[in-house]
Amino acid sequence: MSEENKALTRRFVEVFNQGNLSAIDEIIAPNYVRHDPTSPDGIRGSEGIRQFVTTYRTAFPDIHITTMEQIAEGDKVVTRWTGRGTHKGALMGIPPTGKRVTVTGIAINRIAGGKIVETWNNFDALGQLQQLGVIPAPGQGGS
Repeated sequence: MSEENKALTRRFVEVFNQGNLSAIDEIIAPNYVRHDPTSPDGIRGSEGIRQFVTTYRTAFPDIHITTMEQIAEGDKVVTRWTGRGTHKGALMGIPPTGKRVTVTGIAINRIAGGKIVETWNNFDALGQLQQLGVIPAPGQGGS
C-alpha cells in the first residue's frame, strides 16, 4: 500500500506541473483539508484545491515541482519537494516581478479510500518573498 500511496501523491504533484485540474477529482477526497501556514483558514475540498493550484499556476505559469524524497508509513506519505517557477502573474496581491524563484518544502499527505484526504504543507514562504524582492533578504538593508 505504501507504494500506491506514494504514486498517488506524485500524481498530485503532476497536477501542479501539468495543470491537469480534471485529475483533482480522482486524487482528492471531497472532504479534503489542506493545512498550510500561508492559508490560515485552510483549503477545503476539491474546489478549494483547484483554486489553490490555479492561483499558483497563474502566478508561476512555468511552475515545476520536483519530488526529492518520499517516505510512506501507514496512511501517510511525507514528500520533500523543490518548486521552481517564474513569477509572471499576481500572487496574493504581489504583482508579477518576472523573477525566477526556487522554494523547498515538505508535505505530509494522509490517504484514505484511495484519495488524499488531508495535507500538512510547510514551505519556505519567507525565502519565496525574499526572492521576489517583496522583503529584503538578510544583509540587504532595512532598519
